[in-house]
Amino acid sequence: MDLVWSGLREAVRILLARDPEIFAIFGLSLRIAVWALGISLLIGLPLGVLLGVVHFRGRGVLLSIFNAGMGLPPTVVGLWVALFLWRNGPLGALRLIYTPAAIVIAEVILTTPILVALVAAAAAGAKERLHEFFLSLGTTPPTYLYLLLREIRMPLLAAVIAGFGRVISEVGAAMIVGGNIRGETRTLTTAIVLEVSKGAFDRALAISFLLLALSFAVTAFLTYLQHRVREG
Repeated sequence: MDLVWSGLREAVRILLARDPEIFAIFGLSLRIAVWALGISLLIGLPLGVLLGVVHFRGRGVLLSIFNAGMGLPPTVVGLWVALFLWRNGPLGALRLIYTPAAIVIAEVILTTPILVALVAAAAAGAKERLHEFFLSLGTTPPTYLYLLLREIRMPLLAAVIAGFGRVISEVGAAMIVGGNIRGETRTLTTAIVLEVSKGAFDRALAISFLLLALSFAVTAFLTYLQHRVREG
Protein backbone atom coordinates (compact mmCIF):
# COMPACT_ATOMS: atom_id res chain seq x y z
CA MET A 1 0.00 0.00 0.00
CA ASP A 2 2.95 2.34 0.60
CA LEU A 3 3.72 2.16 -3.12
CA VAL A 4 0.14 3.13 -4.02
CA TRP A 5 0.23 6.13 -1.67
CA SER A 6 3.63 7.05 -3.07
CA GLY A 7 2.15 6.90 -6.56
CA LEU A 8 -0.77 9.07 -5.50
CA ARG A 9 1.58 11.66 -4.00
CA GLU A 10 3.65 11.62 -7.20
CA ALA A 11 0.48 12.11 -9.29
CA VAL A 12 -0.48 15.12 -7.16
CA ARG A 13 3.06 16.48 -7.43
CA ILE A 14 2.97 16.14 -11.25
CA LEU A 15 -0.36 17.97 -11.38
CA LEU A 16 0.79 20.76 -9.06
CA ALA A 17 4.17 21.12 -10.77
CA ARG A 18 2.53 20.97 -14.19
CA ASP A 19 5.28 18.63 -15.37
CA PRO A 20 5.62 19.68 -19.04
CA GLU A 21 6.79 16.26 -20.22
CA ILE A 22 3.88 14.38 -18.64
CA PHE A 23 1.35 16.93 -19.85
CA ALA A 24 2.81 16.69 -23.37
CA ILE A 25 2.43 12.89 -23.19
CA PHE A 26 -1.12 13.35 -21.88
CA GLY A 27 -1.99 15.67 -24.79
CA LEU A 28 -0.44 13.36 -27.38
CA SER A 29 -2.35 10.37 -26.00
CA LEU A 30 -5.62 12.29 -26.19
CA ARG A 31 -4.94 13.50 -29.76
CA ILE A 32 -4.05 10.00 -30.95
CA ALA A 33 -7.20 8.60 -29.31
CA VAL A 34 -9.43 11.25 -30.91
CA TRP A 35 -7.92 10.75 -34.39
CA ALA A 36 -8.02 6.96 -34.19
CA LEU A 37 -11.59 6.90 -32.87
CA GLY A 38 -12.77 9.50 -35.39
CA ILE A 39 -11.33 7.63 -38.37
CA SER A 40 -12.66 4.33 -37.03
CA LEU A 41 -16.12 5.86 -36.77
CA LEU A 42 -15.97 7.21 -40.32
CA ILE A 43 -15.19 3.69 -41.56
CA GLY A 44 -17.10 1.61 -39.03
CA LEU A 45 -20.45 3.41 -38.89
CA PRO A 46 -21.44 3.21 -42.59
CA LEU A 47 -19.89 -0.23 -42.98
CA GLY A 48 -21.68 -1.53 -39.90
CA VAL A 49 -25.04 -0.16 -41.05
CA LEU A 50 -24.48 -1.66 -44.52
CA LEU A 51 -23.66 -5.09 -43.13
CA GLY A 52 -26.56 -4.86 -40.69
CA VAL A 53 -29.36 -4.00 -43.10
CA VAL A 54 -28.30 -5.04 -46.61
CA HIS A 55 -28.19 -8.71 -47.54
CA PHE A 56 -25.69 -9.62 -50.24
CA ARG A 57 -23.45 -12.48 -51.17
CA GLY A 58 -20.47 -12.72 -48.83
CA ARG A 59 -22.14 -10.69 -46.05
CA GLY A 60 -21.90 -13.56 -43.59
CA VAL A 61 -18.19 -14.00 -44.30
CA LEU A 62 -17.54 -10.29 -43.78
CA LEU A 63 -19.49 -10.28 -40.52
CA SER A 64 -17.50 -13.28 -39.32
CA ILE A 65 -14.23 -11.52 -40.20
CA PHE A 66 -15.20 -8.36 -38.32
CA ASN A 67 -16.48 -10.35 -35.34
CA ALA A 68 -13.17 -12.21 -35.23
CA GLY A 69 -11.34 -8.89 -35.64
CA MET A 70 -12.73 -7.69 -32.31
CA GLY A 71 -10.10 -9.85 -30.65
CA LEU A 72 -7.13 -8.92 -32.84
CA PRO A 73 -3.88 -9.17 -30.82
CA PRO A 74 -2.35 -5.64 -30.69
CA THR A 75 1.22 -6.90 -31.01
CA VAL A 76 0.35 -8.81 -34.19
CA VAL A 77 -1.31 -5.72 -35.68
CA GLY A 78 1.70 -3.65 -34.64
CA LEU A 79 4.04 -6.13 -36.32
CA TRP A 80 2.14 -6.06 -39.63
CA VAL A 81 1.77 -2.28 -39.64
CA ALA A 82 5.51 -1.96 -38.94
CA LEU A 83 6.30 -4.31 -41.83
CA PHE A 84 4.26 -2.16 -44.20
CA LEU A 85 5.63 1.15 -42.90
CA TRP A 86 9.26 0.05 -42.52
CA ARG A 87 11.82 1.85 -44.67
CA ASN A 88 11.97 -1.00 -47.16
CA GLY A 89 8.27 -1.88 -46.82
CA PRO A 90 5.51 -1.20 -49.35
CA LEU A 91 4.65 2.13 -47.67
CA GLY A 92 8.15 2.98 -46.45
CA ALA A 93 8.38 6.02 -48.73
CA LEU A 94 5.72 7.71 -46.61
CA ARG A 95 8.19 7.75 -43.65
CA LEU A 96 5.43 7.09 -41.12
CA ILE A 97 7.16 4.50 -38.95
CA TYR A 98 7.87 5.77 -35.42
CA THR A 99 5.45 8.67 -35.80
CA PRO A 100 2.09 9.38 -34.11
CA ALA A 101 0.44 8.68 -37.50
CA ALA A 102 1.73 5.10 -37.37
CA ILE A 103 0.13 4.65 -33.93
CA VAL A 104 -3.15 6.06 -35.26
CA ILE A 105 -3.07 3.59 -38.19
CA ALA A 106 -2.51 0.63 -35.87
CA GLU A 107 -5.26 1.74 -33.50
CA VAL A 108 -7.71 2.28 -36.36
CA ILE A 109 -7.09 -1.31 -37.48
CA LEU A 110 -7.71 -2.52 -33.92
CA THR A 111 -10.80 -0.40 -33.26
CA THR A 112 -12.70 -0.49 -36.56
CA PRO A 113 -13.75 -4.17 -36.30
CA ILE A 114 -15.24 -3.47 -32.85
CA LEU A 115 -17.33 -0.59 -34.18
CA VAL A 116 -18.40 -2.46 -37.33
CA ALA A 117 -19.46 -5.58 -35.41
CA LEU A 118 -21.39 -3.67 -32.72
CA VAL A 119 -23.11 -1.30 -35.18
CA ALA A 120 -23.98 -4.16 -37.56
CA ALA A 121 -25.57 -6.17 -34.73
CA ALA A 122 -27.58 -3.15 -33.56
CA ALA A 123 -28.70 -2.24 -37.10
CA ALA A 124 -29.71 -5.82 -37.89
CA GLY A 125 -31.76 -6.02 -34.69
CA ALA A 126 -33.49 -2.71 -35.37
CA LYS A 127 -34.28 -3.72 -38.93
CA GLU A 128 -35.75 -7.04 -37.79
CA ARG A 129 -38.04 -5.26 -35.32
CA LEU A 130 -39.03 -2.18 -37.31
CA HIS A 131 -38.59 -2.89 -41.04
CA GLU A 132 -42.29 -3.47 -41.71
CA PHE A 133 -43.24 -0.45 -39.60
CA PHE A 134 -40.84 1.83 -41.48
CA LEU A 135 -42.19 0.58 -44.82
CA SER A 136 -45.78 1.17 -43.67
CA LEU A 137 -44.89 4.83 -43.18
CA GLY A 138 -43.91 5.07 -46.82
CA THR A 139 -40.40 6.20 -45.94
CA THR A 140 -37.83 7.07 -48.56
CA PRO A 141 -34.35 5.45 -48.29
CA PRO A 142 -32.81 8.57 -46.62
CA THR A 143 -35.67 8.72 -44.11
CA TYR A 144 -35.40 4.99 -43.49
CA LEU A 145 -31.68 5.43 -42.76
CA TYR A 146 -32.37 8.37 -40.44
CA LEU A 147 -34.99 6.43 -38.48
CA LEU A 148 -32.69 3.43 -38.26
CA LEU A 149 -29.76 5.51 -36.95
CA ARG A 150 -32.08 7.19 -34.46
CA GLU A 151 -33.25 3.78 -33.27
CA ILE A 152 -29.69 2.50 -32.72
CA ARG A 153 -28.28 5.69 -31.17
CA MET A 154 -27.91 4.03 -27.76
CA PRO A 155 -25.94 0.99 -28.99
CA LEU A 156 -23.96 3.38 -31.19
CA LEU A 157 -22.84 5.38 -28.17
CA ALA A 158 -21.99 2.12 -26.40
CA ALA A 159 -19.84 1.19 -29.42
CA VAL A 160 -18.09 4.57 -29.21
CA ILE A 161 -17.35 3.97 -25.52
CA ALA A 162 -15.94 0.52 -26.32
CA GLY A 163 -13.86 1.97 -29.15
CA PHE A 164 -12.46 4.73 -26.95
CA GLY A 165 -11.53 2.18 -24.32
CA ARG A 166 -9.58 0.30 -26.96
CA VAL A 167 -7.61 3.26 -28.35
CA ILE A 168 -6.77 4.89 -25.02
CA SER A 169 -5.53 1.70 -23.36
CA GLU A 170 -3.62 0.13 -26.25
CA VAL A 171 0.12 -0.32 -25.69
CA GLY A 172 1.49 -3.29 -27.67
CA ALA A 173 1.00 -1.90 -31.18
CA ALA A 174 1.93 1.62 -30.03
CA MET A 175 5.29 0.34 -28.74
CA ILE A 176 6.09 -1.47 -32.00
CA VAL A 177 5.10 1.18 -34.55
CA GLY A 178 5.72 4.26 -32.40
CA GLY A 179 8.97 3.26 -30.76
CA ASN A 180 8.17 5.06 -27.47
CA ILE A 181 10.36 8.02 -28.50
CA ARG A 182 10.58 10.78 -25.88
CA GLY A 183 8.81 13.93 -27.06
CA GLU A 184 7.67 12.25 -30.27
CA THR A 185 5.63 9.08 -29.84
CA ARG A 186 5.56 8.41 -26.10
CA THR A 187 1.99 7.95 -24.88
CA LEU A 188 0.65 7.41 -21.37
CA THR A 189 0.58 3.63 -21.79
CA THR A 190 4.08 3.34 -23.24
CA ALA A 191 5.38 5.77 -20.60
CA ILE A 192 4.03 3.42 -17.91
CA VAL A 193 5.89 0.50 -19.50
CA LEU A 194 9.09 2.57 -19.58
CA GLU A 195 8.84 3.65 -15.93
CA VAL A 196 8.16 0.07 -14.80
CA SER A 197 11.19 -1.17 -16.76
CA LYS A 198 13.29 1.39 -14.86
CA GLY A 199 11.81 0.31 -11.53
CA ALA A 200 10.23 3.76 -11.02
CA PHE A 201 6.94 2.31 -9.80
CA ASP A 202 5.75 5.47 -8.05
CA ARG A 203 6.05 7.48 -11.27
CA ALA A 204 4.44 4.63 -13.25
CA LEU A 205 1.54 4.63 -10.80
CA ALA A 206 1.25 8.40 -11.07
CA ILE A 207 0.98 8.20 -14.87
CA SER A 208 -1.51 5.34 -14.53
CA PHE A 209 -3.71 7.54 -12.32
CA LEU A 210 -3.67 10.24 -14.99
CA LEU A 211 -4.59 7.65 -17.64
CA LEU A 212 -7.43 6.36 -15.47
CA ALA A 213 -8.65 9.92 -14.88
CA LEU A 214 -8.68 10.62 -18.64
CA SER A 215 -10.42 7.35 -19.44
CA PHE A 216 -12.98 7.85 -16.66
CA ALA A 217 -13.71 11.47 -17.66
CA VAL A 218 -14.34 10.67 -21.33
CA THR A 219 -16.35 7.54 -20.55
CA ALA A 220 -18.43 9.42 -17.97
CA PHE A 221 -19.15 12.15 -20.54
CA LEU A 222 -20.25 9.60 -23.17
CA THR A 223 -22.37 7.80 -20.57
CA TYR A 224 -23.96 11.14 -19.67
CA LEU A 225 -24.78 11.61 -23.36
CA GLN A 226 -26.37 8.16 -23.36
CA HIS A 227 -28.66 9.12 -20.50
CA ARG A 228 -29.56 12.39 -22.19
CA VAL A 229 -30.37 10.56 -25.42
CA ARG A 230 -32.44 7.96 -23.55
CA GLU A 231 -34.40 10.65 -21.73
CA GLY A 232 -34.79 12.77 -24.87
